Amino acid sequence: MDWGTELWDQYDIIEKHTQSGLELVEKYVKFVKERTEIEQNYAKQLRNLSKKYNPKRSGKDEPECRLSSYQSFVDILNEMNDYAGQRELIAENMMMNICIDLTKYLQELKQERKTYLLDAKKAQQSLESTYKQLDSSKKRFEREWREAERAAQYAEKTDQDINATKADVEKAKQQAHMRAHVAEECKNDYAAQLQKYNKEKNQFYFSDMPLIFNKLQDLDERRVRKVAQGYTLFSDTEKHVMPIIGKCLEGITKAGTNVDEKNDSLIVIEQNKSGFERPGDVEFEDYSEGINRASSDSSLGTPKGPMDLLGKNRNKNFWLFSKKSKKFTPERIMPTVTEDFAHLPPEQRRKRLQQKLEDICKELQKEVDQSEALGKMKDVYEKNPQMGDPASLAPQINQTSQNIERLRGELNKYETWVAEAGVRGDTLRYKSHTFNNNGAHDLLSPDGAHSDESTPDTSQAIYAEFDDDFEDEELTAPIGKCTAMYSFPGASEGTISMQEGEVLSVVEEDKGDGWTRVRRSNGDEGYIPTSYVTVSINK
Repeated sequence: MDWGTELWDQYDIIEKHTQSGLELVEKYVKFVKERTEIEQNYAKQLRNLSKKYNPKRSGKDEPECRLSSYQSFVDILNEMNDYAGQRELIAENMMMNICIDLTKYLQELKQERKTYLLDAKKAQQSLESTYKQLDSSKKRFEREWREAERAAQYAEKTDQDINATKADVEKAKQQAHMRAHVAEECKNDYAAQLQKYNKEKNQFYFSDMPLIFNKLQDLDERRVRKVAQGYTLFSDTEKHVMPIIGKCLEGITKAGTNVDEKNDSLIVIEQNKSGFERPGDVEFEDYSEGINRASSDSSLGTPKGPMDLLGKNRNKNFWLFSKKSKKFTPERIMPTVTEDFAHLPPEQRRKRLQQKLEDICKELQKEVDQSEALGKMKDVYEKNPQMGDPASLAPQINQTSQNIERLRGELNKYETWVAEAGVRGDTLRYKSHTFNNNGAHDLLSPDGAHSDESTPDTSQAIYAEFDDDFEDEELTAPIGKCTAMYSFPGASEGTISMQEGEVLSVVEEDKGDGWTRVRRSNGDEGYIPTSYVTVSINK
């Protein structure tokens, strides 16, 4: 069944119905837009909430950061940030796939409907014009036929009048004949116009308008199908990210199960134990002993009384809750911070010395590596003067040499302090670390001069290695790898597409906005959603 057959006389109803259908599409687009605004505001609030409770950069070195309960809370904040990214993705997809697409389609439907209604209006005007011609022809035929009848009656009357002359009779008959001829022509014209009108009328009601109505029906059905697809996309858009949202929620659950109260207690102990021995019993102070003491004993030698024996520990505070005491005592004065951390309890001092020693080793290794690089550069300059002046590297070589000597001095100093602190196990491994794995420290003589003994024989190999180093500096070195768990189209500006399972290099970590900068092997760079990949950062 179609509109052209069943609704042939309901033009006004069809016009109103199609207009109402277009208004429904507009209303749905507006509804989805408001939904996307809600999603965007929700995502923004979640991001702000995560940022508010996330530790500041400077606070990540605090002791409590090592606790599993603290780290799990940070993981929850990160998962919530990823969750916010999925809400943003829902809003973006709804805007692109529903709002923009339906709005464009709606404009096409409006233009198409306007064309059909304009064709119907033209057909109606054409039929009305033909009807006016028919009505005019009919009225003219009616008028001329009456005039012919009157002329015929007058001619007959004149012919019967005995007083009328033959000329009058002849004239009246000619006039009647002329009028009858004109009336016959009008009759034929009226018949032709009637035939034309009936033909156009049939064309209008059985062909033209049904065709237009059927086109409007097809337009309306396509509109209904399109809006139905929009209804489905409304849910499918959210279903598409549900697996990732599920992973975010699983991550939050995992963060809860990762909390290890026993390990946290061990960390608290390890971070805060002083290493002091517990205080012993307080000795009895016998004041009567002074009465029997010989005068020589009281004036010569070292005091032997219990107070004197306890005097060496008198300045130590053994009270568990010493902060409650408001009495000013010497031990309440803040100790002076020393370079060897002697102001700290034994256990804490040992840890700080070990950490300092590790930092010095890392810095020394860095200087040794730089010394080795400068040595290679100098060798390249000497063998290839067009690359640069070897003498220009002398200040850097001298400075590096001085830094190495300074750091070696500090290394020896802290190794001695570490030994004094009674380090257990393999802590003294630094003694055997001479930083000459590749002969790097031998590249520089004590006066900063370059030693040729450590230089490879083939200048071409050094040149190639030197050139490769410069080429690597042109692009930011990757800080890790990531594997795509899901495909991403990368339609927005600044993003890059990826396929599920694809491995990319991480150039820049997620800074809290839900996006990670990556690079392909061909050099293409862009941002991808952090929650779409598993990231592995180089240690």
